[in-house]
Order: sequence, then structure tokens, then C-alpha cells
Amino acid sequence: MEVKAEIVSKNTIKPSSATPNNLRHWKLSLLDQLAPPFYVPILLFYPASDAKDFKTISHKLKASLSQVLTLYPPFCGTLRDNTTVECNDEGVLFMESRVPIELSNVLKNPNLHQINQLFPCDPYNPARETLLGSMAVQLNQFKCGGVALGVCLSHKIADASSAASFLSAWSATSRSEDNRLIQPQMEEGVQVFPPRKIEMDITRGMMGQKNVLSKRFVFNGTNISRLKQELGCFDFNPTRVEAVTALIWKSSLEAAKASSEEQKFPTSVISHAVNLRSRMTSTLSKHSVGNMWQQAVSPLVEVEGEVGLRDLGERVRETVRKVDGNYVSKLQGGEFYKVLESLNETRIMISEKGVPCYSFSSWVRFGFYETDFGWGKPSYVRTIGVPIKNVVILMGTKDGDGIEAWVTLTTRDMVHFEQNPELLQFVSFEC
Repeated sequence: MEVKAEIVSKNTIKPSSATPNNLRHWKLSLLDQLAPPFYVPILLFYPASDAKDFKTISHKLKASLSQVLTLYPPFCGTLRDNTTVECNDEGVLFMESRVPIELSNVLKNPNLHQINQLFPCDPYNPARETLLGSMAVQLNQFKCGGVALGVCLSHKIADASSAASFLSAWSATSRSEDNRLIQPQMEEGVQVFPPRKIEMDITRGMMGQKNVLSKRFVFNGTNISRLKQELGCFDFNPTRVEAVTALIWKSSLEAAKASSEEQKFPTSVISHAVNLRSRMTSTLSKHSVGNMWQQAVSPLVEVEGEVGLRDLGERVRETVRKVDGNYVSKLQGGEFYKVLESLNETRIMISEKGVPCYSFSSWVRFGFYETDFGWGKPSYVRTIGVPIKNVVILMGTKDGDGIEAWVTLTTRDMVHFEQNPELLQFVSFEC
């Protein structure tokens, strides 16, 4: 069923108190400078509540957003030249829409292109959204009384972990539970990763690709347990993220072979976004605001004969473990340019030389399902697929045991991928 969101109001929500002069300029860290120039999109669905009507929900969200923005000045500011956010209290765009269908219809068939209407902007076409600022929100009301809250945060000031931390603070403020509110760490990023004079866009040459398709594949806890048993051995006990990553990588390689003229496995690399907050010599707070991640990239992987699922699982672990204390020290010190050079070489290899890189980002442990604004926890939380081929986002399911994978491939590869017999042994739902 087609989703058509009718915008009924637009407001600007400003912080409840002005940002002090000494906090008016928030410096981007090196990792913020390297972050891609689009938005982090999160969509939270809430069923109809007997206790709260739409007007009450809207009022509480706006009032609590105004309060919590005083703790997050960059979120209502203006980015300047990839170096600074001017914390000018410009505010956050808050839109409201009506969607003339039942919420259950959307949840049964979450079509990617229709779901986009529930966000305040197209998160991956930021050039069209020059007036949005650092953050925008859209509250959607369904015919049944259920709501969906679409949040877009500039990736220059927030990664998925920061977005989860912000939503936790916003929802605690809405519930008037100040004792549950944890002060965000706004300065840790720039202190640990000072900004540099660099000009680098790691997505250059990759955005705006044609003939790519995103689909959702859900792996429940039972199937993941079976998958882990298949990969595991006496010296390798994979995590659920490692297991699902290996299976998607293997299925993608087989799809690429099936759709190629040569009928050969392509030489490929894998990358995984690694949260650095727990990998520092002195561990950072999980409430550090900004980008605290780096892309771990494998060496070139050549496949002869059949693809070994366990071999790929072990390669995933080796790749992620490369981002350790030594790696972080290089990034912080005088050798940072070597890290950037390696990242740029990978970008060139992908965008100019055509070597497929299967890129994964795991949001599994970020607790989005705990976002309770006062009318219960969300029934469903999702993002949308990144419109770059071979990019995969992994999210946790509501029960905490499963994984939902948003997979983007070329349309040719997707035809073979979604029919892969081994993949389908472990997928419990797809759309």
C-alpha cells in the first residue's frame, strides 16, 4: 500500500535557554571531518496509546526537545566549512504529517521508497536540504492513532551511537526523569582526535549510483544460533554480527559471480565500521558526542574454488581487530596521514578501479528500542538502506536476539542474492 504523508505543520524548536558565549563554536574532530556529508536517519514507530492523543504527544516532544537541546548546542547550530559548528541556537525543524492509512499496513510492508516520506528530508541527498541545519524531525500520525518519529542528524556531528545517546536523553527529558539523564560528553572527540587541515570525502564517487536496490533481511535469534554453530569450531566462536556479516558477504560474492560475464568470484575487500569508544587506551564514555568510529578494511580477498563461510567469518574478525590501540595511536599522532592515505587508496580502489568493497555497519547494541517518551517503547525501529552498492547496515530486533540487515546491491546482483539457497536457510523474513 502506498504511503503518502501530508505535511500539516512546520515549526522551529529552539533550545529553552540560550547557549553561553563560550560554547558558541564547537570544533569538529578529525573523525567528524572524515564523516560522510549526509544525515543519520532513525525511524521509531509507536502504536496508538490510550493515555496520549496526538496533540499531547506533539506538545511533549516539542517541549522536551527544547529542553534537551540546551545540552546539545551543535544539534541546533550551523556547520561552517567542515571545521566548526556555529552554535547559534538556530533551532531544529519539526514537521508534522498525517498518513491516511493504518500503522499496521506500513509495518507489514515497509517499502523503502514509501517509508522515506516519513523522514523530514532525504538523508542521502543533503545538497537538496541546505536549509535543514544539523537536525530535523518529522512526527507522523497514522489513521489508527499510532505515530512514527523520523529523526535525521547530520553525520558530521553524530554517529549512530551519538544518535542513540541523544534519543535516550530526549526521551528521559520527556518522561521528566532528570535522574536518568546523563550529561553528554561534548568535548572528548576534539580532545582525543584534534582536527587537521584535510579535504577528504570518503564517499566521493560513490553517491548517486544508479541501478542499486536496498532490501531488508531479518535473521531471528534461533536462525542466528544455527548459523553460529555452522561457522564455529574449537578455536572460533563467532558473534552474531560476525556470523551474519560472513553469510551476507558470501552470498554477495556468489551473486556477483552469477551476474558476471566471466562467471568468476570477484576479488573483493570487506570493511566494518568500528566503534572506538571502547578501544581507546583510556576508554571514552559511550555518551561522547560526535563520530567515534573508523572503517576497518581487509586486504584484497581472492577466492579460488568455493567460498568458505568459516574462512570469511575468520577474515571478518581479523579485519575488525586491526582497529586496536596501536591503530588509534597512529590516528591520534603524527602518523595519522598514513591512515588517511590508506582510506583514500581504498576509496579509489572502489570508486575508480571497480573493486567491490562490502561495507558493514552494526547498530545492534545501541538500544534504540529503549526510547520511551512516556507512552511506551517503540514497537519497531528502523533506518533505511544507504544508496551505495554493497553497503549493509545491521540493526537489532525488538526481542534483542535477532538482526535486521539492510542490504544495498546492484539490481543485477540482488536478483541472485535474494534467491541464494544458503542465505534463505537462515532468513526469517525479507522485503
